[in-house]
Amino acid sequence: MRWSWFFCRCASLAALLVVADCAGGEQKRGAEEGTRSSTAKTGTNGSGRKYHRLQHGQCSYTFILPESDGSTGTPCREFKAGAQYNANALQRDSPQPETDFSNQKIQQLEHVMENYTQWLQKIENYVKDSMKTEMVQLQQSAVHNHTAAMLEMGTSLLSQTAEQTRKLTDVETQVLNQTSRLEIQLLENSLSTNKLEKQLMVQINEINKIHDKNGFLEGKMQELEDRHREELEALREEKSSLQVLVGRQSSVIRELETQLGRATGNSTALQKQQQDLMETVRNLLGLCAKDGGTALVPNITKQADEERKYRDCTELYQAGFQKNGVYTINIGPQETKKVYCNMESAGGGWTVIQRREDGTVDFQRTWKEYKMGFGSVSAEHWLGNEFVYILTSQRQYALRVELTDWDGHQAFSQYDSFHIGSEKNNYRLFLKSHSGTAGRQSSLVIHGADFSTKDMDNDNCTCKCALMLSGGWWYDACGPSNLNGVYYRQGQHVGKFNGIKWHYFKGPSYSLRATSMMIRPVDFS
Repeated sequence: MRWSWFFCRCASLAALLVVADCAGGEQKRGAEEGTRSSTAKTGTNGSGRKYHRLQHGQCSYTFILPESDGSTGTPCREFKAGAQYNANALQRDSPQPETDFSNQKIQQLEHVMENYTQWLQKIENYVKDSMKTEMVQLQQSAVHNHTAAMLEMGTSLLSQTAEQTRKLTDVETQVLNQTSRLEIQLLENSLSTNKLEKQLMVQINEINKIHDKNGFLEGKMQELEDRHREELEALREEKSSLQVLVGRQSSVIRELETQLGRATGNSTALQKQQQDLMETVRNLLGLCAKDGGTALVPNITKQADEERKYRDCTELYQAGFQKNGVYTINIGPQETKKVYCNMESAGGGWTVIQRREDGTVDFQRTWKEYKMGFGSVSAEHWLGNEFVYILTSQRQYALRVELTDWDGHQAFSQYDSFHIGSEKNNYRLFLKSHSGTAGRQSSLVIHGADFSTKDMDNDNCTCKCALMLSGGWWYDACGPSNLNGVYYRQGQHVGKFNGIKWHYFKGPSYSLRATSMMIRPVDFS
């Protein structure tokens, strides 16, 4: 019987399955201890076993109740009403339980479960305390290890930072040195660039000047080509007319030859008559001499003989010839020359060596023509370089240049000393002491220049000034004057660089209306 009870008790304990379903956090249990409530439910599971489910607070407990052995028909334990239950006491076989055994059993089980729950809470709190201590130790150890690792890493980073700082300092020093070198090179390059820019600007200005000069020269060459083309056409026409004229003259010459042949037969008779006439003239002159008839000699012959005694117009003026006109002067021992004397300007006594007034004479002549002179001394003419050289070699002369523009304004330039060299010296011009109203500065080259013509280039320019500016003159480098240029009529006299110009009177492209160059001894009074 004892073994039967013991077996029943063990079966009851073994059959007791506690299923605890506890929700919520550990932090809520202490607050819910006083408010915990219990609900119970009894039922049968699917296999026919009885169970009892108890809800205590947030925990749910399920108990499977033991069953008695059917052969004996006795309950597992004996329970007396009103007796206190001792869960730790051995149970003996007991009589049939009363009707409220289940409720009491449940209450006892609840009490046991409360004890178990309290023990579990204590264990849980102990575990928590132990875990807290261990966690604190683990955290401290981890913090210590982490701190050591961080210190080691910090030391390593500091070392690396120091090394990198040193390297960066070296690199910065190199960069600064290189930057200084680059700045110096940049400054040098800037200075070189400024110099090159200035030189380039100077070169550009020079190129622009050369372009302008080339444009001007091209225009002049175009004008010259046009003028030469026109002259060529005129020459062709003149050639054609001359050929016609030569044909006519050839026939006239043939006719004259025929007449000459006829007249040759009568030449002997004519020579005899001439000899008779000469003898008659001698006899008449002898009779006149015997009778004192010197008054019969023509006055014009007497005047001509008197004029041959004077070397220039100054001596004629001092001898009483004080009217403008053509006179004969004595150039050499046996040589005379007709000249135009200006007896009115600035006291008179001027020998005219050049004159322009109407454009009737072409002054684009050869060297030989300028040497011997051309034109009419009573109108437009050039006296001749050789005669001017002979005159200015005998004594010291002054030069006066008189100018007239197309508005009737007159001006003059005067030089206190004037002479030219021989043909061997290219009739070089020598001047001193400029004065006058035709400009503050001399338009003739004071320091001297050789004479040039279209067939004798003695100027200091590669462009051949005598061809480009027309006419013979003392050009030097196509200087500021040319009184032997092309004669342009009124209305066409502006913008002509090859006209009759005197730069410091009317500018470089104004062609004058009239000019006159004349000389007189310095000691004239």
